[in-house]
Amino acid sequence: MLLWTCETLTRPTFRNLTDSFEGWAYRNSFPRQLQRLEKQHLIERQFGDHGDRLHRLTEAGRVRALGGRDPEAVWRRPWDGRWRLVLFDVPEAHRARRNCLRRYLHGCGFGYLQNSVWITPDPVNDQRALLAGGPVDVESMIFLDARPSAGETDTEIVSGAWDFVELNQRYAQYREVLRNRPRRRLYSMTDATVLQRWLRAEREAWLGAMKCDPLLPARLLPPDYAGREAWRERLKAMTEAGSQMRAFPAK
Repeated sequence: MLLWTCETLTRPTFRNLTDSFEGWAYRNSFPRQLQRLEKQHLIERQFGDHGDRLHRLTEAGRVRALGGRDPEAVWRRPWDGRWRLVLFDVPEAHRARRNCLRRYLHGCGFGYLQNSVWITPDPVNDQRALLAGGPVDVESMIFLDARPSAGETDTEIVSGAWDFVELNQRYAQYREVLRNRPRRRLYSMTDATVLQRWLRAEREAWLGAMKCDPLLPARLLPPDYAGREAWRERLKAMTEAGSQMRAFPAK
């Protein structure tokens, strides 16, 4: 309903002003999109007492909407005290492959102690199967389970492998977006459009922070880590935004 009325405002054509919700949904392939999400098990359909349709996110859909990871669940995961290392030596002649490998490891939440030494507190079974693709050539790539042996602390390892200064700056930018949330009740399509634009900015800022956050187990997080506070503020802001949208008057 919010998207339909926002389009009516931003594109006040004769068709948009006179079209029904069902017509708008059909033109925008909305039913097909819902079917596709159902087939992917990202949403599920329920029927109310009066035959009303209700679509809800499944657990997989909820995680997808969060950016692919549930922060609270990941922070709570146990850690066995062992570090996993990926060491590789890709020749300069295969620079594109080397850069692709680095991007992949970064996307998996690995930190890097050096450009060819990447580290994570989690098992690397999936990465091992994907990257090796067969017997590993130990002269070009090796996977290790390790513990510090020269007095290095886990805090020092975390500080050396991940840039929490930049990450905290991203969370500071994200919290500034939260503070700019439109707070007035949605009385008009203009109000709804303003909120819709803010929701887009909020998601972009959140995913930008998530892309850089390794979401380490709680016992490894630095004392000044800003992610958990940003997450709590996000939950509060989204609850309030949801109340605003539910109060939006239907046409």
